[in-house]
Amino acid sequence: MMCDGLKLLSVTDDYVVCIKPAGLLSEMSAEPCVPAVLADQIGGDIYTVHRLDRSVGGVMMYARTRAAAANLSQQVADRTMRKRYLAVVHGRPELDSGEMCDHLFKDSRTNKSFVVKRPRKGTKEARLMYEVLATAERDGQTYSLVQICLITGRSHQIRVQFSHRRMPLVGDGRYGGREKCDIALWSHEVECNFGGETVKFSAEPDYGNYPWNMFK
Repeated sequence: MMCDGLKLLSVTDDYVVCIKPAGLLSEMSAEPCVPAVLADQIGGDIYTVHRLDRSVGGVMMYARTRAAAANLSQQVADRTMRKRYLAVVHGRPELDSGEMCDHLFKDSRTNKSFVVKRPRKGTKEARLMYEVLATAERDGQTYSLVQICLITGRSHQIRVQFSHRRMPLVGDGRYGGREKCDIALWSHEVECNFGGETVKFSAEPDYGNYPWNMFK
């Protein structure tokens, strides 16, 4: 569905699912943000139940009532809301699929996260599953299109965990990406339970733009 404003995938009395553009904040702020745009577009209250980095685009789900917000927030906390992402990374993982598990520390002064060797005060466990969907060669370099399912939801988690393994996301200069382009990370799919039924929403990145166009 397309309206003036954001692209909408679903609108019900309880929730709205939209495509967040890269560069727009995902939570309420005095700056331009998705909740404010949605409130203008469809009316009513908008409650944030999960987040995306400002530089990342893709599928997001927002609640429209307090009860729905409590329901969805609990699913996020219980890790029963499934969030899948697509990313283009430098290099190729050693295994075609697997799990990454690390302990992350977030430096609040720099808003940057780091992998640490062992748990300590302020660290949080970060876990994700990944699958290599395709690889491509360009100018003598290898790139991989990877699907990622978050098990935990830590700050900059995907970006940090892949960078730590010397596979930074393309365009992610903050964590070692060497190319000048938008960060190649996309919220591909959100799945949860609502009203006793499983609901799932997905959208593809723009495969006409670099580096996604290597995998048309």
